[in-house]
Amino acid sequence: MIPDPTILVINCGSSSVKFALFLADEPMERLWSGAIERIGLRNGNFRAVDAQGGPVIDESRDVVDHETALRLLLDGIGQHLPGPPPSAVGHRVVHGGPECDCPLVVTAAVEARLRELVPLAPLHQPHNLAGIAAVRNASPGLPQVAAFDTAFHHGLPRLATLTALPRKFRGEGIRRYGFHGLSYEYAVDALRRNGVDVERERIIVAHLGNGASMCAVKAGQSVETTMGFSTVAGLPMGTRCGDLDPGIVLHLITEQGMTVEGVQRLLYEESGLLGLSGLSRNMADLLARQDVPEAAEAIDYFCHHARRHLAGLTAALGGLDRVVFTGGIGANSPEIRSRICDGLAYLGLRLDARRNANHARVISTDASSVPIEAFKADEELIIARQTRDLLRMSFSEAKVRAHG
Repeated sequence: MIPDPTILVINCGSSSVKFALFLADEPMERLWSGAIERIGLRNGNFRAVDAQGGPVIDESRDVVDHETALRLLLDGIGQHLPGPPPSAVGHRVVHGGPECDCPLVVTAAVEARLRELVPLAPLHQPHNLAGIAAVRNASPGLPQVAAFDTAFHHGLPRLATLTALPRKFRGEGIRRYGFHGLSYEYAVDALRRNGVDVERERIIVAHLGNGASMCAVKAGQSVETTMGFSTVAGLPMGTRCGDLDPGIVLHLITEQGMTVEGVQRLLYEESGLLGLSGLSRNMADLLARQDVPEAAEAIDYFCHHARRHLAGLTAALGGLDRVVFTGGIGANSPEIRSRICDGLAYLGLRLDARRNANHARVISTDASSVPIEAFKADEELIIARQTRDLLRMSFSEAKVRAHG
């Protein structure tokens, strides 16, 4: 067993560290959640709440880098929680490459391999690695585990991983990977724990948020997904464009004189709901301003493409037995769920307006041939569970070798 009782989960961004602290034993109660924000900027903020949402820490201070943030976090845990420090840290890592189908204990070799994958996820992977280095420097010897957003899709059928480029490029890592795997793993696990026979059902999970994708799940495994090589593909998102004719990118460079960096910024940071509306990347903001034509059109565009992708994924499944909405929009926006499902009655989706408005878990009518569910995905819990289970396995294997 892990000698200490808690697991710390962190998700590092360019200027923030989001975190959660869990008891290591089932049911893995969440003790803390929070974030350290504005890292490297003036007037940073460190806030943490307990399991009931009550404030534990709310401090303003300058945080110069991720290592300082992690030291601050570990010190805060030591000051406010009795007992030993966290026994391990689990990291959300966006890209595990083609070979990683499970979480990994972070070693020098693993860290080096993750660094090689930076070109495949240049906007996310460097920050994930910064978090790993920060923990190592702040608390040497503290075990670390990398949990991957790509791992759930590792078993995709070969055809679902291909691109129609010359085959030589596949050897350079250019293939479809899929992302949001930790969210999909949580959804499948939650269904299974709720008595759904996921091994026999054909399920589509819609992770709709500032980042958005969908996944077709058959026999509990990913068989197709809307994101591919990068996190900019598939559905339109808060600031990301989603699927785009590659000819547009060529035109922007050759005819509009845009640089590669400018195009990258355009596709990842200036497009999607923000680009279409000219107002906000936040769906709730746009829903509140539907009197503005551009806001209304951005919402219509999002729902139209969500319907297209959801319907398309049924082809990979050969039918449809269940739909799950999750993510910030999917779990919290009855209007968006309704507008997506209203165009898919031919697939057997019939939404119950009252259940949907009241945020019930099952939001379909009793007569709907395809059950529709909506719930929040707890990706941090999945990371904590993977971290605990992997370290317990490693500890057991070490004992066997020692006594072998």
